[in-house]
Amino acid sequence: MGKQLLRVRLFAALKDQAGWEERLVPLPASGVLTPGQLWHQLGLGETSIPATVRVAINQAFAANETPLTGGDEVAFLPPISGG
Repeated sequence: MGKQLLRVRLFAALKDQAGWEERLVPLPASGVLTPGQLWHQLGLGETSIPATVRVAINQAFAANETPLTGGDEVAFLPPISGG
C-alpha cells in the first residue's frame, strides 16, 4: 500500500505568506495527524493555528484537533474582510 496523502490548501493572505496555494502532504507512518499538527509541520508561522484562522476538512469547518485520514482535503482560511 502506498503512502496516504492529504491535500492542503491555503487561501488569501496565508497563500501569499507561504508562497504556495496547494500541496500534497503524506500522512506520518503512525497515520495520526491533526490540522494543528499539520500547521506546525508545514511551518506556517506560529507554532499553533492562530485563533482567527478557520480550518475546513473536506469543505466542512472542523476543530484543530480533528484526526485526519488519507485523501482528506484540509484548508486553512484566514479572516476575510469585505463590504
